Amino acid sequence: MSSHLSSGASGAIRRFAGWVARGSVGHPLLQGINYWDELEDSPSQMETCFAIFVNVLELDEHGEPINEKYAERRAATFLHRYCTGQLPPGEPELEPWECALH
Repeated sequence: MSSHLSSGASGAIRRFAGWVARGSVGHPLLQGINYWDELEDSPSQMETCFAIFVNVLELDEHGEPINEKYAERRAATFLHRYCTGQLPPGEPELEPWECALH
């Protein structure tokens, strides 16, 4: 077993970082919400957002991601709730394990 992330897992994390940076993470879940303004003074919330993505991301036996868009959606759910005080319609509450900072 390799001690490095697969190229697929590394790519998933890189794409997620790009989506967050461009303001398009969870589209359309966060459409109209400028989370950068909300997070400017609270970088620990961005840390939690990334933790959720990585905690939810599942990998197959070869280390390749199998639920990248779902992991993104759960991270976007966190941002939505943080910015608006409410969960997006139809989204379940985040579980403690999803938000754990390891």
